[in-house]
Amino acid sequence: MKLGFNLLLWTPHVTEAHEPILRALKKTGYDGVEIPMFEGTPDHYARLGDLLDRIGLERSVVSVIQGKNPLSADKAAQAAALDYARWTVDCCAALGAPILGGPMHSELGYFSGNPATSAERRRALSFHKKAGDYAGRKGITFALEALNRFECYFLNTMQQLNDYLDEVNHPHIQGMYDTFHANIEEKDPVGAIKTIRPHMVHVHISENDRGTPGKGHVPWPETYKALKKARYDGWLTIEAFGRSMPALAAATRVWRDFAPSPEEVYKLGFRNMKQGWAKA
Repeated sequence: MKLGFNLLLWTPHVTEAHEPILRALKKTGYDGVEIPMFEGTPDHYARLGDLLDRIGLERSVVSVIQGKNPLSADKAAQAAALDYARWTVDCCAALGAPILGGPMHSELGYFSGNPATSAERRRALSFHKKAGDYAGRKGITFALEALNRFECYFLNTMQQLNDYLDEVNHPHIQGMYDTFHANIEEKDPVGAIKTIRPHMVHVHISENDRGTPGKGHVPWPETYKALKKARYDGWLTIEAFGRSMPALAAATRVWRDFAPSPEEVYKLGFRNMKQGWAKA
């Protein structure tokens, strides 16, 4: 088991200027960090990877699709989304991050006003076959994230995500479990872990209000026990949101701070994961 922390709490674009934060996370005991990826070049991420190597932090990546839609009937929009997916894969490879998580299946915050159609599903399948082939050549695996219904309409539950991944049937297109979204969408959030287990390659640890893990009502003991029972042995990565990126904050409905300080989130969150996993 590896414990990670998502840098979105501070910034949408990690640079060498964030070295003090990275070192503080390493000192706390984290095995790695999750790097937000919304801009930059492979060269930038290669330099960042060198810095993380010097500090001794492993890494994963999270990204979203905004301003382009792989589900669109418009060919140009489809092409733009695929170009974006390939760019993230190139940057992940340069960074040395084998897992690319997030809702990389549809445009974040876009709604058609209707349920997802069979035509949209066919476009998504085509998108992921191509993106998966490209990712496979670079040694990267997508960990698709189902989001709550206030953020997307394509994939909301673990059953929907698992069924879709069965249909994609690609070794480099897999899924993740996120405690925040499961808390909203699942009838049985803990039981949903078993549903997504065949494709689960990544886990986001996020409190019901996106604040400090352990200070809300996500059932942590039961969650860790279910993950252990499922023999999950990947990343447990805390994702706690701030307002560092206005467009993302708007799409995810983040209007206020959810903890008194980032230090509380990463220190108490680390304790929650470390002790919770040991007790499970």
